[in-house]
Amino acid sequence: MPRTIRLLSLTLPALACASGGAHAAGRAAAEPVDLLIRHAHVVDVIDGKLRADRLIAVRGDRIVAVEPDARAARYDAQRSIDAAGKYAIPGLWDMHVHFGGGDKLIEENKNLLPLYVAHGIAAVRDAAGDLSPSVFEWRDAVAAGRLDGPTIFTSGPKLEGYKSIWPGDIEVGSHEEISKALDQLQGWKADFVKITDNTLSPELFLDALKQARARGFKVSAHVPFVLPIDEVSAAGLSSIEHIEYAYKAGSSQEAQISAMVRRGEIDSREGWNRIQATFDRKTALAAYRRLAQRGTAVTPTLNGSFVTTYLDRDDHKQDPYLQYIGPGLQATYAWRVERAAKDDAAAIARRHQRYQRNAAILPLLQQAGVNLLAGTDAGFLNSFNYPGVGLHDEMQRFVESGLTPLQTLRAATINGARFLGQDREHGSLAAGKAADIVLLDADPLRDIAATRRIDTFVLRGEVYDRAALDALLDGVRKRVAEQRAAQAASAAAQTR
Repeated sequence: MPRTIRLLSLTLPALACASGGAHAAGRAAAEPVDLLIRHAHVVDVIDGKLRADRLIAVRGDRIVAVEPDARAARYDAQRSIDAAGKYAIPGLWDMHVHFGGGDKLIEENKNLLPLYVAHGIAAVRDAAGDLSPSVFEWRDAVAAGRLDGPTIFTSGPKLEGYKSIWPGDIEVGSHEEISKALDQLQGWKADFVKITDNTLSPELFLDALKQARARGFKVSAHVPFVLPIDEVSAAGLSSIEHIEYAYKAGSSQEAQISAMVRRGEIDSREGWNRIQATFDRKTALAAYRRLAQRGTAVTPTLNGSFVTTYLDRDDHKQDPYLQYIGPGLQATYAWRVERAAKDDAAAIARRHQRYQRNAAILPLLQQAGVNLLAGTDAGFLNSFNYPGVGLHDEMQRFVESGLTPLQTLRAATINGARFLGQDREHGSLAAGKAADIVLLDADPLRDIAATRRIDTFVLRGEVYDRAALDALLDGVRKRVAEQRAAQAASAAAQTR
């Protein structure tokens, strides 16, 4: 069970009174709360201020007050945490994760949920895989309090064309099939719609986007190269997944190059070469301002690209975090590793340049006012991009690319809540909002690495101290060890 740390006896004004009657009256006047966090430095991610010596009062799964600690006597707390020297931020949101790898990996995927909690992550946005039935079950179980884990928002199966490479999607080939697919997603109460571009025609891509938006869905997508970013944004795209698609909008000749690829005059590889050759900062800023005006967000997912880009420098085979990733999920990492291993020196240099080129537009997107969402792309297939700690790696990539720690914190908290229409209850620390509170040992506004130094995580009002968070990690490690042992035993039995 999660444990509360540093229990304090609250000093009420009534204790100064000599008479027992005055004492009783003083206690009766105090407002009962379940938890009182005292003396914290509270990071206000909305206005960017650091508010010293604050209390956070919690009743049930809600914050009832954030105010100067001098007012602590107003509250009669069941338990209290001394947060002197600690920094309080909202629970983090990972806005792009994946659960998948086939039915044999359901338990390995479920085993990832404690990793998110252990790293201060209050919510995740599942951007589709091939385990949607399980993910819907987990989402509902977490919401009902039957399963420990972050709040889950999920697209359910993504929409794709026939014979797509992606497992678990819904393949559509007509307006009617798109409508039927959306009926299914509505029936499952999907939280948004995901569309990708492997085999879906541009015409059907736009049709799916427009139909989904007409039903009130937010729509996230991989954008077909043949469609200019301006066009899909104007058609109502809610978020661009992966920064490279946004880079394309910075070309002064994007529309012409897209049309050439669509007509078959050049292939997409040559198209990307021409996009890069015609990228222009002024064009990019104007394009990104249009995205911002229309409300089209961008989820950069830098860290996944960073890991595979620099496999020549770090093969990650000795990563300590691998002890938390099941053997089946680790096996899904192989295809990206094997593909990268085939690159010669020139190809390695090109992938380095590609990553640096893409990451360099992050400050332009921020400057233009685009809603940036911190998401990892962690899960199956994406090599060494780990659920949980990967969000802290993603935030580090943001700062390395030119964002401030405050801008980065917003991308990992309030921006995601706003995108999903959840900001009235989530994404910042204020009265009436969900009691998702991370207490850090250092100031994240000075150094974003401070988000890794978690002292306590309050999730939906439940208190996890450092020992409890470590116990979550240890439980995952033990289950992974059991899975490895079972896999080894099975392999040995097959060779007899």
